[in-house]
Amino acid sequence: MRILVQKFGGTSLATTELRTRVCEIVHANRQEGFSVVVVVSAMGRENAAYATDTFINLIKEVNPEPLARELDILMSCGETICGVLLANQLTAKGMKAKFLSGEQAGIVTDGNYGNAHIRYVNPQKIKECLQEGMVAVVAGFQGIGENGELTTLGRGGSDTTACALGVALNAECIDIFTDVEGVMTADPRIVDNARLLDAITYNEICQLARDGAKVVHPRAIEIAMQKGIPIRIRSTFTDTLGTMVANQAYQLDEPVKIISDRLITGITYNSDIAQIKITTGGLGEQTGIELKVFKSLALAGVSVDFITVQPKAIMFTVHSEKAGKAMGVLQTLDLHPEMESNCAKVAIVGAAMTGVPGIIYKMVEALAECNIPILQAGDSYTNIWCLVKMEHMKKAVQALHDKFELGNK
Repeated sequence: MRILVQKFGGTSLATTELRTRVCEIVHANRQEGFSVVVVVSAMGRENAAYATDTFINLIKEVNPEPLARELDILMSCGETICGVLLANQLTAKGMKAKFLSGEQAGIVTDGNYGNAHIRYVNPQKIKECLQEGMVAVVAGFQGIGENGELTTLGRGGSDTTACALGVALNAECIDIFTDVEGVMTADPRIVDNARLLDAITYNEICQLARDGAKVVHPRAIEIAMQKGIPIRIRSTFTDTLGTMVANQAYQLDEPVKIISDRLITGITYNSDIAQIKITTGGLGEQTGIELKVFKSLALAGVSVDFITVQPKAIMFTVHSEKAGKAMGVLQTLDLHPEMESNCAKVAIVGAAMTGVPGIIYKMVEALAECNIPILQAGDSYTNIWCLVKMEHMKKAVQALHDKFELGNK
């Protein structure tokens, strides 16, 4: 049995007409001999009647801090409503279909409300549907804890559902359908000559996602990578094949080709960041200040990033919405932190940059030519990032895209 898992985002399912397009895609793949599993998100985005954010806003009207268990139950309704509608629409168009909740699809989680992780999948009911010639329509974003309680999977949860099912069913491919053509070299809203990537490695797309690209959640990619199931990032609204995510670039039924050893894959960014700096030089011979700082922030639930520890200073960043809380925690430690608000992280990503001289030079040169000050910098084996002021973010992304000639084939 050749199995294809196809996930459709909320913008692809928002209306009857759009769901008709989804039905056409499913029908075409069944005609090619695939058994199809469809994973659905909730319909539409914020303010749409059945969108997840709409349900969240609804419950917050009666309780600004909703009970976690009840919130998960409510948030899961969007995928259930959408899945039932799509299963009926497929059936009305001559394709037998059956809707399955996350629990019925065999998705078992760690029971953590709001951000559960999948522990294992028992896809028996899905297999039964496929063996009977049905399309299995599965609610994304949800599962069941081993204690029997419904849980949701957090941001990117439907992508995670699709990839977990793809691995459990040994699918030939996982299609992630969205409202964009695929993975671009940069955000096309910022960079006019951003280019669609035909293929990208698992590691590269994970790094792009962690650095701000919102095409697919890195947790989903990591699941598919464990078994080497290829992922195609595609648009619901065109017939193009989008971007293939794998360690080897290929189309189904075509010879395998190795992805070219690209130096730089793309430029991405994260906004709404605040930089906090603590000068420790005046603390004399006091030791353990770093431990005290980061322990206190952790206990307060403040996530930190871009950490630089020097003999006389500590620098790190937090999301802007946590900046005030972080400053308050540090002041209780009798420290005098300084904050640089309205910052953004701009990153270059490429799996082949490790050990190549001149990459950081070109990055610094590109920003210097645009008179963009670098507030902080760091790197890993697949990326180099710079912290800049928010007002310089768009210019920095364009400058780096041009410097590394990513608009050229």
